[in-house]
Amino acid sequence: MKNPLLRGKLPWVIAALIVLFLLPLFLDRFYVYLAAIILLTGLCATSLNFVLGYGGVFQFHHAVFYGIGAYGTALMIIKSGLSPWLGFVVGPVAAGIVGFVIGVICIRLSKLYFGMLQISLGSLVWAIVYRWYSFTGGDDGIHGVPLPDIISSPNGAYYFTLTVTALSMFVLYRMIRSPFGSALQGIRDNPVRSEMIGVNVKLQQLIALTIAGFFGGVAGSLFVVVDNTVFPDMMFWTLSLELIIMCLLGGWFSFLGPMVGAGIIVLLRTYVSGLTVYWAFILGIIMMLVIFFLPNGVLGYLDRFVKKKARGG
Repeated sequence: MKNPLLRGKLPWVIAALIVLFLLPLFLDRFYVYLAAIILLTGLCATSLNFVLGYGGVFQFHHAVFYGIGAYGTALMIIKSGLSPWLGFVVGPVAAGIVGFVIGVICIRLSKLYFGMLQISLGSLVWAIVYRWYSFTGGDDGIHGVPLPDIISSPNGAYYFTLTVTALSMFVLYRMIRSPFGSALQGIRDNPVRSEMIGVNVKLQQLIALTIAGFFGGVAGSLFVVVDNTVFPDMMFWTLSLELIIMCLLGGWFSFLGPMVGAGIIVLLRTYVSGLTVYWAFILGIIMMLVIFFLPNGVLGYLDRFVKKKARGG
């Protein structure tokens, strides 16, 4: 039986894209900026969920790929003297390569041990970026990244972010629905049985880690477009924790769950932090409530609610 929540999803997706396309016509500049941040953060969280929720890989420091994508793009634009558009290729590719390298080092470990080693390696990358003043700008970061005219305006940056995010989400969705995605979910549910039927578990996970790193880098490149800056905190472990919370809050077994979680977290961080410096404490309370009452996240709850209604419950 087809999932009632996903039945006839194409018209809803088209409607959502139309609404997103029209947002700059009705919203102030700040809200357009905020919408762009939600989109690119949601893409980063979705790329994490590709290996966490669908692959069962404990990716605890995904923000490092987000930061590498941003730094790779910014440094390519500023220091290479080549076409700035090339930076939007170099950044994600660099993040994918680092994802592959870290994956090769960590893949022999499993679950919590994998995550702990990845946190260590990610923190090492952060420390290098934080201290390398002559190349990365150190703790000051890089400001005022020059961009092509077509994406240098707030609306141009928003439409570029919307287009790239939509295409990236479509590619990730098709991967999850492909035989590769099915094998990945099988590994998540029972890696021993998957290996017994001939699936190369480590290779599949390594490919997934590389893909996740690449699309995390895409999100980082988009941040350069929207904010014109990069800074070391983009790859600090606290942001990785936020990305995990986004997946859990929205629903990590739902494709759009991380995007929903990103929207909630970004809005909370924006508005609640204006009221109190202890907004992270409020976020912690919300997460405890979600774990107790919505263990499958917001979309997981909606999915179960719609199924219950479809059965006449």
